[in-house]
Amino acid sequence: MEKTAVNTESHKLPRHLAIIMDGNGRWAKAKGKPRTFGHEQGVRAVKETVESAAAMGIKYLTLYAFSTENWNRPKYEVDILMKLLIKSLKKELKTFQEHNIRLNAIGALDTLPKKAARELEEVIEQTSKNNKMTLSLALSYGSREELLQAVKSISVKVKNNIISSENIDETIINSHLYTHDLPEVDLLIRTSGEQRISNFLLWQIAYAELYFIDDYWPDFSKQHLEQALLNYQNRERRFGKTSEQLSES
Repeated sequence: MEKTAVNTESHKLPRHLAIIMDGNGRWAKAKGKPRTFGHEQGVRAVKETVESAAAMGIKYLTLYAFSTENWNRPKYEVDILMKLLIKSLKKELKTFQEHNIRLNAIGALDTLPKKAARELEEVIEQTSKNNKMTLSLALSYGSREELLQAVKSISVKVKNNIISSENIDETIINSHLYTHDLPEVDLLIRTSGEQRISNFLLWQIAYAELYFIDDYWPDFSKQHLEQALLNYQNRERRFGKTSEQLSES
């Protein structure tokens, strides 16, 4: 991989970076190992990515850690993933504190095993004052479910005359999403060669730049992140406008 020179000025970086961490199982299978071995090795890539993103000045990083559909996987694999979550949270608390990282979580968190939910809540509380970067873990997350719950919540408020239907706008919808305190996504990265969104942040990536790489998640490194950021910085983000309009503004 060629050496990159990422511009780390804040206005040149994506304010909010999201990553679909895909390919743990296939990475392990290619090495003749069980899928769970891939998940264990994927934790290393998470650590390196989080530390690298914080060092470069990314303010918000959201990782797709466990989807609502993942509950349909074999029970032993789900159990391993939940144990890895608990183990990683305990182990990485020191890292979060040293790098001034605030932990956040989005998704149907009430469906997590009690032990995992309790550990998650404790680390979120202990890092709540950190302000260099917000790391959000999408756990038991599904974007359609998120939007459905938002619609239901808004409907109840309309019915009870708390919100007028005429006043429903993007701001109202945003305020009812799991990500209500996060900015829109600027750059979405997906590993493993798959080029789809997989029910992840469908509303929030409306104008995100999409970047797909062939490498499986356990092989993702600081160099991959730098390459993605450099690619992002070489794109023109028009938000529906023309290039000429952007140059005039």
